[in-house]
Amino acid sequence: MAHTSTGTHTVRHTAVLAAAALALTIGSAVPAAAQPRHARYESYAALGDSYASGPLIPTQVDANCLRSDHNYPSLTAARLRPAAFADVSCSGATTAEMWQAQGTNPPQLDALTRRTTLVTVQIGGNDIGFGSIIRTCAGLAATDPTGSPCTKYYNSGGTDQLQQNIQLTAPKIAAVLDAVHHRAPRAHVVVVGYPDLMPEDGIGCRPAVPFADGDFAYLRDTEKRLNAMLSSQARASHATYVDTYTATIGHDMCKAPADRWIEPLTPASPAAPAHPNALGEQAMAAAVLDRLSCLRH
Repeated sequence: MAHTSTGTHTVRHTAVLAAAALALTIGSAVPAAAQPRHARYESYAALGDSYASGPLIPTQVDANCLRSDHNYPSLTAARLRPAAFADVSCSGATTAEMWQAQGTNPPQLDALTRRTTLVTVQIGGNDIGFGSIIRTCAGLAATDPTGSPCTKYYNSGGTDQLQQNIQLTAPKIAAVLDAVHHRAPRAHVVVVGYPDLMPEDGIGCRPAVPFADGDFAYLRDTEKRLNAMLSSQARASHATYVDTYTATIGHDMCKAPADRWIEPLTPASPAAPAHPNALGEQAMAAAVLDRLSCLRH
């Protein structure tokens, strides 16, 4: 598998760090009440990128990975109360960081052992280029704010480049899941999808989210295709897929601060731009716990 370069990681990580200047300080979310320990999930490992790590959400417990103790893995663990819990999710991670170190964060797969009984993994967004897509679309919006310059850009060669990126990422996800099963053969493996970032109706909200009016629906559909690919790969590898998109519809980055669970490019709550805030992490934890609950009954 091709690995990302150190320079690429630095760009991804620096972009998230730069968002700190935009974040306002609020009280951290209160974790869900502890429940009796579930023996089936006695050893839990959480793998993933910034949507799992919770950058800038209080309280940050790992400066290298911008990891919060109120991200959805921590909230899930607070409910399940496993005897062992390892959260190695890290901002900027791609599938390559499953096998290679990311700053001070060891290869994420190293967190797994034959005793691991639950694994959540949320990865793939950086492989298709979440950060560069946002920068590109925001930059192009100034050229045709009421049109769809980003859609035209990514389809200029007659092929949807973002759909192609998703297709190229699929075998990388398959390789990650194969590795997880190999290293943790007893584990229940859960693939966590990405939450709703754009308005479900496709109607934009310039200038709060600075994309051209006609590009919101394209970006919404691109995320849906990414989630569909993750769901398909989960099924193929006998893993469980958790849909966090449906649970977060109506709380996208275009909504008012009191209603949104995803922050826009200029956050009003402590979170990275275009990332879940504390309420978004709570919603994803609830989706994971609900899916696990259904499987236990």
